[in-house]
Amino acid sequence: MPRRLPTVEFVALTAMLFATIAFSIDAMLPALPTIGAELTPAALNRAQLVVTSFVLGMGVGTLFTGPLSDAFGRKTVLLSGSALYIVGSLLAWRADTLEGLLAARAIQGLGAAGPRIVAIAIVRDLYSGRQMARIMSFAMLVFSLAPALAPSVGALIIAAFSWRAIFASFVLFAAVSGLWLAVRQAETLPKAARVPLSATSFVLALREVAQSRMFVLTTMVQTLTFGLLMALISSTQQIYDITFNEGARFPLWFGVTALAASTASFVNAMLVVRLGMRLLISVALGGEALLSAIMVGMTWQGLWPEWAYLPAYFIWSTSIFFILGLTLGNLNALAMEPFGHIAGIAASIIGAVSTVLSVTIAIPIGLAFNGTPLPLAIGAMLCTGVGWGLMRGVSRLERVAHNAG
Repeated sequence: MPRRLPTVEFVALTAMLFATIAFSIDAMLPALPTIGAELTPAALNRAQLVVTSFVLGMGVGTLFTGPLSDAFGRKTVLLSGSALYIVGSLLAWRADTLEGLLAARAIQGLGAAGPRIVAIAIVRDLYSGRQMARIMSFAMLVFSLAPALAPSVGALIIAAFSWRAIFASFVLFAAVSGLWLAVRQAETLPKAARVPLSATSFVLALREVAQSRMFVLTTMVQTLTFGLLMALISSTQQIYDITFNEGARFPLWFGVTALAASTASFVNAMLVVRLGMRLLISVALGGEALLSAIMVGMTWQGLWPEWAYLPAYFIWSTSIFFILGLTLGNLNALAMEPFGHIAGIAASIIGAVSTVLSVTIAIPIGLAFNGTPLPLAIGAMLCTGVGWGLMRGVSRLERVAHNAG
């Protein structure tokens, strides 16, 4: 067993690596109106693609990062990804067209796949099952500070310098987290346990995970939940700005949402060992589907009193972030439980599939923005409702496995 860092330090380091994603996305949100006005004034909604292009690059990079880490070790691949992320940040800093900015953001996303996927594989190298879910929950609890603070950090940078200076902060963030990992975390994948990089080994691993119905179902559910998350992040700045005329206070609203929702990770860490991952996921998705159906009905029929519309949207959008703390970490643990021997490839497949397909969910929902939260609410109702239905299939699989045992 590789040497473990003290739990608190390991959780903090893992959270910071995960936060690369949140910081890269959420710090950009206050800049979207300025980017739209400067780079795409004729189609302001296209500024949302600054978010989804990063996610698309991350999804593509995710497919390769895991196998590379299985073959060459976790630290080498993670640090190489951080270096590519820094290159993408510098290119985005200098981009003078929307297309150039989107390409640079995709490169950023390719690099960010390193911290995202390899961090999960490192956790799986050291922990498994419900203990892995517990560590992931604590890491997500610390990580949740990033969405709370990132929009305010982005707004401060914009006010002091310009929206382009946000990319300098990305360079600094990646440099600090990479140095921390390089100095403190030992390699968790011994050379004897590495899987040679070859098309054959990848195809065999892909076939192995594809034959697991548990893996397939939980990856589909993660795709839906991650797609909903991206749709919400892409749309929420416009909703606060255009629907509620709260653009100036958007970082405050978003920060309070993230802080309130961060309690979900703590709740999950306290309950997951006792109640199990499937039950928590199912309850979260079913409850959110019901809340989203109420949001759809009230908004569609124009039934919200003027005084209640903004608070209702705030509570509902916060609930979406809350359910993510009860689902994403647990879904990863459920999917990867049988695949400790190919943790990197398994993490890559679930990450690549759920991320790339989530973009196909998020972009149509975001571009459908019509001045109200209705398109987002409809998307949320469908994503969580279908996800809840798929979790019933997971429940049946668990019952069959229990009876067979």
